Amino acid sequence: MSALDTLPKMLRHNGQNWPHDVALREKDFGIWRSYTWRDYAERTRDMALGLRALGVGRGDVVGLIGGNRPDWVMGEVAVHALGGLSLGIYGDALDDEVGYLVNFTGMRTLIAEDEEQVDKLLNLTDVLKDISTIIYADPRGIRKYDDPRLIALDALLAMGRATHEAAPGTWDALVDATRGDDVAVLCTTSGTTARPKLAQLSGGAMLAQCRAYLAVDPKGPQDEYVSVLPLPWIMEQIYVMGWGLLSRMKVNFVEDTETTMADFREIGPTFVLLAPRVWEGIAADVRAKILEASWLKQRMFALGQAIGLRALDRGKRSWLADFLLFRALRDRLGFSFLQSAATGGAALGPDTFRFFLAMGVPLRQIYGQTETLGAYTVHRQHDVDFDTVGIPFNDEIKIRIENPDANGVGEILTNHPNMFSGYYGMAETPDMHDGWLTTGDAGYYNKAGHLVVIDRIKDIATTSSGAKFSPQYIENKLKFSPFIAEAVVLGHERPHLAAMLCIRFPIVAKWAERRRIAFTTYSDLSANPEIVPLLLAEVAKVNRTLPEAQRIRQFVLLYKELDADDEELTRTRKVRRGTVARKYANIIEAIYNNAKSIDIDVTISLQGGASQRIQTVLQVIAADATETRP
Repeated sequence: MSALDTLPKMLRHNGQNWPHDVALREKDFGIWRSYTWRDYAERTRDMALGLRALGVGRGDVVGLIGGNRPDWVMGEVAVHALGGLSLGIYGDALDDEVGYLVNFTGMRTLIAEDEEQVDKLLNLTDVLKDISTIIYADPRGIRKYDDPRLIALDALLAMGRATHEAAPGTWDALVDATRGDDVAVLCTTSGTTARPKLAQLSGGAMLAQCRAYLAVDPKGPQDEYVSVLPLPWIMEQIYVMGWGLLSRMKVNFVEDTETTMADFREIGPTFVLLAPRVWEGIAADVRAKILEASWLKQRMFALGQAIGLRALDRGKRSWLADFLLFRALRDRLGFSFLQSAATGGAALGPDTFRFFLAMGVPLRQIYGQTETLGAYTVHRQHDVDFDTVGIPFNDEIKIRIENPDANGVGEILTNHPNMFSGYYGMAETPDMHDGWLTTGDAGYYNKAGHLVVIDRIKDIATTSSGAKFSPQYIENKLKFSPFIAEAVVLGHERPHLAAMLCIRFPIVAKWAERRRIAFTTYSDLSANPEIVPLLLAEVAKVNRTLPEAQRIRQFVLLYKELDADDEELTRTRKVRRGTVARKYANIIEAIYNNAKSIDIDVTISLQGGASQRIQTVLQVIAADATETRP
């Protein structure tokens, strides 16, 4: 293993050899602030020595909660330098989720971004068993608290600087003592069915897997990356922590979720990773804006897109489509300088994938699991097939299809040298057998040797007449519509397929306002009969692309959006099908009992602890009715 086999060693190496090169940028109050490799290394050193002064040492778990910020990145490397284990907690995690992770790991120290996260932790005072120190980065709003556990990050840094001045060799001694095979990161799994497990990842394995990935998608100091997806997710760890340190690409942090696309334009990233839900949202926003444009612009968009898609089907790019549409569109989205782009974490619908490929976005699908240090397959630059997830990074990565059926479809198993070392707090590793990870995904190899992932094995469904279908595949086609934000396809052991749809509220609301359709809330709009033809037309478009047995026969428009806070989605936005099936059982039964309408009287929880009672009537819409164009 390389001598540079831990994140602290890599950071010290970069700080010594490229001290003045920009490593990180953060936008704050509209201004980009840069950190050089020297800044990055010295601030991390001071954080580590400050944490050491507070008693953090080898084997201790330290939590980080909040948004993507340089201080999170530095804090994580600082924990590793002490031989500790970092655990990223999603910033939007509920109190119960935070309490579970803190207590399960016996965590005593936690680094929080701001007042929102501090509030969350202080509200859990009676629940948290061992937390003795809460370090806060943003002091705004904290002065009102008088809690001895609270320490400002600036005070921690001052403690670290004092330690370094008194004993300058301490930092190097700590870094030298780090070992590549030590567990450094605890990474939560997606938790689609239960509490997330904590995969134990070593720094050496993370860097080795990143080197394998960079061999097929090279990056360097000239590259710009914008960190958007949450840092607790394994792939954001790979890109920000691993790729950032190995390739020295510049990692940029946007000011706020709402400013993401504007910040994209300012940076002009050369590489970006976005979740399928984000790619779907961008495509939907583009198409929604076109609906508001003049007749001429709508015609130009339709023509440019048609030409671009025809060229894509021939394996080419169209200069005419680029001139008419896509060059300006890439510029507006901040995608003009992209050399490569990735999507992962869940399947991206083929329609959305084709939309971006035709636009000239060099999008590639990746596939992997938290336990495998993230991705281990990817499309090669000139071998992109939107129905597949590409091929393994190298020959060391083994993939086999277990118990294939007549069509070659079976469970995907994988094995490679840089796997996780088990689950934290669990004596056994149930997903590992003789060194092979059972992924739980169904897939096969196509004739070109690409891996095709169909769906989770447990989610592949069969109608009562014996027709098999993948709910995820159909859901992704539905979500290509600018008006559909989420979809849950039903039909397992039922006579036909049906769906529960969530409208994309901002876009449907604009559509309704232009037509002077009165509404007040999400539930009010979704129940308005005047939007039914709009959604009926979208479902009809998808049905025309599907075999007869896989077409949606009925659907309802849900009275609320699916929400991770209600445990209907994971934090990475995957549908928790078991929860949804239980929670909406009365709606599902009514659909299949041929009800025309469903009376709803429920109370839902809102952010901040408030609640709202919803009384409405859902219409069960026959999707095979004569299509009415809005």
